Amino acid sequence: MSAEFLAELATLTDPAGILTGAATDGYLLDQRRRFAGRALAVARPRDTAEVAAMLALCHRHRVAVVPQGGNTSLCGGATPDSSGQALLLSLERFHGIDDIDADNNTITVAAGATLASVQAAARSAGRLFPADWAAAASCQIGGALATNAGGINVLRYGNMRNLVLGLEVVLADGTIWNGLRGLRKDNTGYDLKQLFVGSEGTLGIITRAVLRLYPAPTAHATALVPVAGPQAALELLHELQAAAGDRITSFELISAPCMALLAQHFPALPQPFAPIPDWLVLIELADAGEDSALQDKLAEVLFAQGLDEALLAQHASQSRAFWELRESIPEAQRLEGVSIKHDISVPLSAIPDFIEQCGRALLAAYPTAQIIAFGHLGDGNLHYNIFLPDHSAGVYAEEEHINAIIYREVAERRGSFSAEHGIGQLKRGLMQHYRSPVELALMRQIKQALDPHNLMNPGKFLPD
Repeated sequence: MSAEFLAELATLTDPAGILTGAATDGYLLDQRRRFAGRALAVARPRDTAEVAAMLALCHRHRVAVVPQGGNTSLCGGATPDSSGQALLLSLERFHGIDDIDADNNTITVAAGATLASVQAAARSAGRLFPADWAAAASCQIGGALATNAGGINVLRYGNMRNLVLGLEVVLADGTIWNGLRGLRKDNTGYDLKQLFVGSEGTLGIITRAVLRLYPAPTAHATALVPVAGPQAALELLHELQAAAGDRITSFELISAPCMALLAQHFPALPQPFAPIPDWLVLIELADAGEDSALQDKLAEVLFAQGLDEALLAQHASQSRAFWELRESIPEAQRLEGVSIKHDISVPLSAIPDFIEQCGRALLAAYPTAQIIAFGHLGDGNLHYNIFLPDHSAGVYAEEEHINAIIYREVAERRGSFSAEHGIGQLKRGLMQHYRSPVELALMRQIKQALDPHNLMNPGKFLPD
């Protein structure tokens, strides 16, 4: 059957569109190198029609499909299993910018367009596409939507779910649903697009999207601020919100161990404070107007709070230097060794208590553990990662126990074990423990309705 399937597949696109053998190797290992698989082939369609033809073929032959964007998943969501019986379908060649409607503040893009290319296209029209995270140059819009990605600007603009107005999706049997509407108001039935956002390719393949744009801000203010702790950071956030409203685009929390890792692995980066404070927050404001007015507003709040050691960026290059510190933390962790990573969210009000109580529980069980805590305090999302002393893959032997401690603390505060990285393979088994039977039954009914043969990204997202 494989030979017959591959022969027919080869007729659906140009010769460069089908990869087999060693040419597929770069697609079969996830970004964190935790999951590796095999595939019948890698298909690289150029447009929606080719995607539809390929899914129709897979449906007829009952061949599973693993959709892949930029292969930046942190949970193994775009990696096939070891059977070698699935088709890996990469959208990397389907990457155009279809249309920018500046009056409607929308941009229509192909799913393979990188986040950076969409940001650049928006800037060329004098607009802002606000989604932003470290992998902007390689991650693709289809994958970002499929995982409902977040990033540093969620506080003001929301995550990808909030930034999409319309989708085009190819369903498991090759049917094309065209929902490419650029409407803010449309009450004509169920909001079907939201079924596919965050579904990780298990219901269909997103091929194009209509995304929201915003007026490009002309004024920015950035500050790096030592604070007494997470509670003080939360109080500062509330003061800033009272004074500046939605002009706050980012409010990032950084712990001292993060800065120590940066000093060790990136000594060329500036260390603005000596000694390193226990906690820092990185704040960004944006608005129309002049930088000086926004900087004055930020300085006014900081100094009213007695935060005299705060550093306000005096120019764009200094702002970029502050952000380089924050965005280099994941790479510093990678260079340090292997850690157990967590992408959790709790209500903002619960963050100080979570950090204190979870840290206490972890250190009681693992007195030599190193906790690396940082992330998007403004929207309640923390990256909470654990090193054990040898910083080796041996930490995975303790992963289940470490997870149980952390996720218990998260669940007690009605939080989530996945805030912005998705479920994939890594967190699939957690769904049955932290989502109710009613929720799981509803999800399975949706899956059965749209993909009755379980061909779309099997082994991901939903537990068996």
